[in-house]
Amino acid sequence: MKFLTNLRRHAAARPALLILALLVVGLGYSVVSPQQSSAETEMTQQIEEGKALFDFTCSSCHGLGGEGTSQGPSLIGVGAAAVDFQMGTGRMPAAREQAQLPSRKVNYSQEQIEAVAAYVATLGAGPEIPAESAYTPEGLTEEEIARGGALFRANCSACHGIVGGGGAMPNGKYAPSLVETDAVHIYEAVRTGPQQMPTFSKDVMPDESVREIIGYLDEAHEQPNYGGLTMGDAGPVSEGFWAFILGIGGLAIVATWIAKKGARAR
Repeated sequence: MKFLTNLRRHAAARPALLILALLVVGLGYSVVSPQQSSAETEMTQQIEEGKALFDFTCSSCHGLGGEGTSQGPSLIGVGAAAVDFQMGTGRMPAAREQAQLPSRKVNYSQEQIEAVAAYVATLGAGPEIPAESAYTPEGLTEEEIARGGALFRANCSACHGIVGGGGAMPNGKYAPSLVETDAVHIYEAVRTGPQQMPTFSKDVMPDESVREIIGYLDEAHEQPNYGGLTMGDAGPVSEGFWAFILGIGGLAIVATWIAKKGARAR
């Protein structure tokens, strides 16, 4: 008893008791607290990697917190799908300011793109990178593909052309060609509305409708070109107009030349 009393009065007793108490509390918390799953650990690592890459390549224009600057818009709430579209098509990082950013060579791996997308998703809720089942056209019937064509003509052909060949727009902008565009990026463009393109929510255009549109485009682009020169797949009206100008105009020039030559011969 005397030994315990002396030990309690020792100068190191209180610090030792405090350390012991902290140790007991820490061990108890580790026992009762939920353990992070491997998936959560991988997600945390992915977000950390994405933030590091974002800080290095994106923050100079979009801000360290994605709040935007005079050089680039805010990314808060744009979602992972917007990042996957912009970086996956090479539009971002942008080389310079332009009226519209064209698709370019992609300089990042898909893993890096998904890491940046995961970090941007933490800044605010937005469209997620879709599962393959949301955009793959495999298994569509001819009726569904035909319905996709009707949807495309009603909602998209005014800008992208009758079969997605692209077209000019005001102020130096244009609707890009969809001939070489991946299905996932078409889906993401529909959901995120990049640049001048309108946004179509799932309430307005369900995933099944987007799949049908992609199926129509795939079917149209696989068709052989029996007419020869496609002239950018702009559609029958514009193609017919140029055929009239070049064809009839060319014939008129030739006819005039023949008439003048005949007149000189006489």
